Amino acid sequence: MRENGFRAEEIDTSKPHPARIYDYLLGGKDNYEVDREAGERLVAVAPEARIGVRANRAFLRRAVRHVVGTGVRQILDIGTGLPTSPNVHETALEVAPDIRVAYVDNDPIVNTHAGALLSADGTTGIALADLRDPRAILDDPDVRRVIDFDEPVALLLVAVVHFLTEADKPEEIIGTLRDALAPGSHLILSHATGDFAERGDAAAVYAKATATMNLRTRTEIERFFDGFELIEPGVAQVPFWRPDATPPPRSEEIGFYGGVARKLG
Repeated sequence: MRENGFRAEEIDTSKPHPARIYDYLLGGKDNYEVDREAGERLVAVAPEARIGVRANRAFLRRAVRHVVGTGVRQILDIGTGLPTSPNVHETALEVAPDIRVAYVDNDPIVNTHAGALLSADGTTGIALADLRDPRAILDDPDVRRVIDFDEPVALLLVAVVHFLTEADKPEEIIGTLRDALAPGSHLILSHATGDFAERGDAAAVYAKATATMNLRTRTEIERFFDGFELIEPGVAQVPFWRPDATPPPRSEEIGFYGGVARKLG
């Protein structure tokens, strides 16, 4: 049996997947028992996990509204995860009606839910690809159908780079993506950290998942913005990046940094 071009057996439900754990922590229903068990283990060792993923989602929305407000009309969202309304294109449409969004994820189950991401007029698309192969993402026909790389693009790497090990060479991966972007493009990136509490036990939850969690310091995360100019307030804990409301209680414990930067000419 195939769903959206993928056989059911191609969807690995034997291991937790980061996108499905994230969906569970957000209160979604597109996850399996193995993902829910991993989510509960994560909350047990990192009690702020649930408010952290919600704060990260709120950061994403604020950052998208900011970037679209500067005039960018194309978004490449890598590590999309499962659809959670409001989606990126729904958030962007709050600011501008002519937005185009290409979603990318490496989990086939995301494609089975692609109907929540695709628009009838072809201004959104979804591709099955892996961040560890950035060239394949840039050359993917479903990405190219939506994104014109000769024009500014907002590149979203939200809660995904921390699943890259040092052996994956994350700075080189981001550099390949950066070099494909036109001047005026933006990078929106968030990343897990252990700067505010020892979170080795939380990272260990992902040892049996389809991708490991690799916590990094603020200085290490700032290097991912090389070649871009960070906008104020720079790299900050996600609840404190240009908040539009009072940050929720315990925000100072949240182990996510986020930042937005612009590629100059």
